[in-house]
Amino acid sequence: MRPRIRSGLLALCDSYGDRLTIRVSLDHYTKTLHETERGADAFETTLDGIDWLAWVGFKLALAGRTCWGESEADARAGYAALALERDWPIDAADPGALMLFPELDERADVPEITEQCWGILGKRPADVMCASSRMVVKRKGSARLVVLPCTLLPYDAAFEMGETLAEAARADGGMFEEGAVKLCHPHCAKFCVLGAGRCSVQETSPA
Repeated sequence: MRPRIRSGLLALCDSYGDRLTIRVSLDHYTKTLHETERGADAFETTLDGIDWLAWVGFKLALAGRTCWGESEADARAGYAALALERDWPIDAADPGALMLFPELDERADVPEITEQCWGILGKRPADVMCASSRMVVKRKGSARLVVLPCTLLPYDAAFEMGETLAEAARADGGMFEEGAVKLCHPHCAKFCVLGAGRCSVQETSPA
């Protein structure tokens, strides 16, 4: 809500309109559970920010969590009620508008992804977020930006693709091959491929 940030966001909204979606992390639709993850007084501050984004006309999406034992249906109903109360243009029944992340354990034993998985599951490699999206992060205390292939891997150095999108497009060796990402992390199987999760905000077709 800082003036400089709001000014920049307004410029983006003016330039890109509904071609740009802002996804906000709201860990839970209740103050108690959201602040369990984000700390005291975080809930109202986050709501105020989403209120402003909605008011100025941004296309919005939310990212929440399902690590408190409730069903996905109950979670979606809770977010839907909050969105209605706050007059947010968010359809909580749409997995693209409300992405619910399960608790992800990097130590969990997960099956290996094989080429046969795509046919069995009726998916395409191009459907996975890291096939076409990148995340640019400036970590607290760091002087540089870093490009990552996925929102689920914000701190894994093995999946850093460089400091620019141009570098990321050429990343080769290790977890990458000529800019493409190898699905070698447990989250790739547990969430993205075998777990039916979907990080991307919306489906897009090649131009």
